[in-house]
Amino acid sequence: MACNNSISKESYNEEKQTIPTPEDEIILESNKDLEDIKQRGKLIALTAYSSTSYFLYKGETMGYEYELLQRLANDLDVDLKVVIKTNTDSLRSALLRGEGDIIAYSLAITKDRQKEVDFTTPLMQVKQVLVQRKPENWKSLPVHKIDQKVIRNVIDLKEKEIHVRTNTPYQLRLENLENEIGEDINIVLEPQNISTEELIHRVAEGKIDYTVADENIAKVNNTYYPHIDTKTEISFPQRIAWATRKHSPMLRETVSHWLDSMKKTTDYYVIYNKYFKNTRAQHKRFDSKFFNTLEHRGLLSTYDDIIKEQADIIGWDWRLLASLVYQESRFDPHAKSWVGAVGLMQLMPATAKQFGAHNPRDPRQNIKAGRKYLQFLEKYWDEIEDVEERRKFILASYNAGQGHVKDAQRLAKKFKHNEMVWNGNVEKYMLLKSHKQYYRDEVVKFGYARGKEPVNYVQSILERYKRYKELIKIEE
Repeated sequence: MACNNSISKESYNEEKQTIPTPEDEIILESNKDLEDIKQRGKLIALTAYSSTSYFLYKGETMGYEYELLQRLANDLDVDLKVVIKTNTDSLRSALLRGEGDIIAYSLAITKDRQKEVDFTTPLMQVKQVLVQRKPENWKSLPVHKIDQKVIRNVIDLKEKEIHVRTNTPYQLRLENLENEIGEDINIVLEPQNISTEELIHRVAEGKIDYTVADENIAKVNNTYYPHIDTKTEISFPQRIAWATRKHSPMLRETVSHWLDSMKKTTDYYVIYNKYFKNTRAQHKRFDSKFFNTLEHRGLLSTYDDIIKEQADIIGWDWRLLASLVYQESRFDPHAKSWVGAVGLMQLMPATAKQFGAHNPRDPRQNIKAGRKYLQFLEKYWDEIEDVEERRKFILASYNAGQGHVKDAQRLAKKFKHNEMVWNGNVEKYMLLKSHKQYYRDEVVKFGYARGKEPVNYVQSILERYKRYKELIKIEE
């Protein structure tokens, strides 16, 4: 319905006409390098959810690594696809299998890791720190009194129970520390699927007494949990970097050069400060009911209840409808496009009136009318039996109008493609509807269309829906 969605680097390049394979889940060959990526037209980056790398806030994807990746993809003139894994081991395995081109996550450079992957130029240097609770009356104590009640000397770690993930630099550091101090430390190894931030959360809640974290992660979490202490260093500085396969030397070299250049810009420090220095903003996000990571699951918007109610009526997953609403208005009920579409679901005035929204700026009226329009499109496309495929046609129609999508379907049929399948079929001819030889074809009734907009629209909504499903669980 709305035609004002900006085309980001996640959209398809109209000139290259890159068309995804079904569900875009193909496993890539593990020897892809920079030229192959440019030919493909897409950089596939591997990362993980955390409060700094990649997360959702008010329905929007954010993060230090994510923002850098967007700029890197823009500089390489390719699209960006982000693939989420749960821990550093799964990130490494996915990279080696060829599921992605680069690990864009804060990895410490170690000898063991260097045997398997190549590292880019370091993004930063950090030390490992002990995470522990301050005494209960810490607010009333001077700093030197707090120092007396917490561990400040690593020798005092003797026989202390410290929880860290298995097969991480934290485990290695504690094992080396045992040799250095000549004392045993009770190292409790946690599964790989437990994040560092989850262990910090357990310390804050009193479930465990100690863990170890990189100082940048620890300091960010200290803004959420002011009663934890993160000042005791237990290591020398470690270099933090991204990683590529050893068969991708040009990618590693190009990304390293780009990072070195990027770190000299004001833009880089704005991004860095946003996630690591601006503690007030970090605290505001974390305390918000709209902040979502794997450990912290909140809401997507103020209108979740209305969206759930209307989604139930048409049998949609509410997170899919929420993704559509975000795409249209970013959950702003006062949004208005340059063509006059208004409200949360960006309804044109005539459409809003047709489907019962006399005040389209009213959230409930707007979402209800938008839902009715989606029901109309459900009936229009009922010839497509596969529910998932039908939804793609519905989304494209919501953006560009069912007439243009029907044209693309007729073109697909004429040129021997499957007119009942969106990806790589009808989608292809939707893109081609901006070319004269196609929009003037005898089977086309609605003429020219900016096909990349609905193609990007469908892709963006479904990608965001995937993220919403990962972080917002359906209530049983």
